[in-house]
Amino acid sequence: MTDVYTPADLPTKIQHYIDGEFVDSIDGDTFEVLNPVTNETYVHAAAGKKADIDRAVAAARRAFTEGPWPRMLPRERSRVLHRIADIVESRDARLAELESFDSGLPITQALGQARRAAENFRFFADLIVAQADDAFKVPGKQMNYVNRKPIGVAGLITPWNTPFMLESWKLGPALATGNTVVLKPAEFTPLSASLWAGIFEEAGLPQGVFNLVNGLGEDAGDALVKHPDVPLISFTGESRTGQIIFGNAAPFLKGLSMELGGKSPAVVFDDADLDTAVDACVFGVFSLNGERCTAGSRILVQRGVYDEFVERFAAIAQRVKVGHPHDPTTEVGALVHPEHYEKVMSYVEIGKTEGRLIAGGGRPDGFPTGNYVAPTAFADVAPDARIFQEEIFGPVVAITPFDTEEEALALANNTRYGLAAYIWTNDLKRAHNFAGAVEAGMVWLNSNNVRDLRTPFGGVKASGLGHEGGYRSIDFYTDQQSVHITLGAPHNPAFGKQDLDDPDPR
Repeated sequence: MTDVYTPADLPTKIQHYIDGEFVDSIDGDTFEVLNPVTNETYVHAAAGKKADIDRAVAAARRAFTEGPWPRMLPRERSRVLHRIADIVESRDARLAELESFDSGLPITQALGQARRAAENFRFFADLIVAQADDAFKVPGKQMNYVNRKPIGVAGLITPWNTPFMLESWKLGPALATGNTVVLKPAEFTPLSASLWAGIFEEAGLPQGVFNLVNGLGEDAGDALVKHPDVPLISFTGESRTGQIIFGNAAPFLKGLSMELGGKSPAVVFDDADLDTAVDACVFGVFSLNGERCTAGSRILVQRGVYDEFVERFAAIAQRVKVGHPHDPTTEVGALVHPEHYEKVMSYVEIGKTEGRLIAGGGRPDGFPTGNYVAPTAFADVAPDARIFQEEIFGPVVAITPFDTEEEALALANNTRYGLAAYIWTNDLKRAHNFAGAVEAGMVWLNSNNVRDLRTPFGGVKASGLGHEGGYRSIDFYTDQQSVHITLGAPHNPAFGKQDLDDPDPR
């Protein structure tokens, strides 16, 4: 490795943002933020605790009960969200530069995520203006309609993979519907989150509507989940953490939306367009450094094309360019943190005992330091193997053969996860029937992970609870109040109207 790139004008410290001000932690505590290329500390971030969360929630609660934001017309909030989108778009290169530096993502992929962040705000800005609430009539008797009302302070806990975009995915609908928020970004990647405050101020978001507290999950995240004045928690992260949040939120009966882990299958039948399927499977597991919830990290291939698929996949995987995150030709950069790097590398070693190594298998040549993992593929992996069953969250894939459609379905469903699935076949009947039977919240047929923001996003089994996206996000971030109006004579059964002249009303 010959160069270490550092963006210009990095902050000297990362603070919380509470009630319109950048502030340190009340106890002055900080934590180190590492450069994933060198694993050296490049900045210290304020380490939030319960007292900092209390302060942020109080500000958000005050902005909700006393401020203008929840009471603004949808069109007025929409204008602010469109200004946010405009600012994000205008700064996409800088956002991508910081995101790539902080997370190790290839710069070209980070740029795409910055542009998606702008689109998330624009989508929800349009949706709340076009939104039509339900009304139901019983002619001559009754009218019923539904009010949607913001709920209060939304607690948003976001992950370290594509952090800026995933923050926007929660911030957009939470703010569009009139809630106020406290954001707790991932401790590995707080840099890009620190930019939201300036963007929101410039766009005209009222003071106190957006608050940000950095810190460790067990401190700041835990305090946010347990805070009695935070009725909503939206979380993206590991399934085990989701279980802890579920338990901690239960005494308060909080609304929960959780997108959790995945071990998504890509199923390739022998009638598929093999060129397209191979390319899609390579991209599906190695893009974003393999650090994506919807990665197709189990590839199931029908026996008739299995050997050819494995040969082609191995050849391409060996050509995937590992490089510096800032290099526009890089396809796989550095993993986010040495702790995560060690986890992924431990699975690579496990895989060498559970499958046939056909690509990668260690640190790539030319990168003696940093969190670099060569794109790694194992063939002939048994369904009970750990690399088949457990989420690795890195550029590592297991390839397994199958003979029949029934066997493919059993293999696809044979994990605790159920986030996404990818199916490659030219048999239309098979495609639709298989999609309906696979245990996954989202299925792509002859397609890679192309999102339509109107559709539900979420998983089943250990991959999540609830859905967001489109109107599902509007549903999550609002209370739906039914109002009933009698148009005719009231239907009012009369009690206590016995004949008072009857001495024995029996």
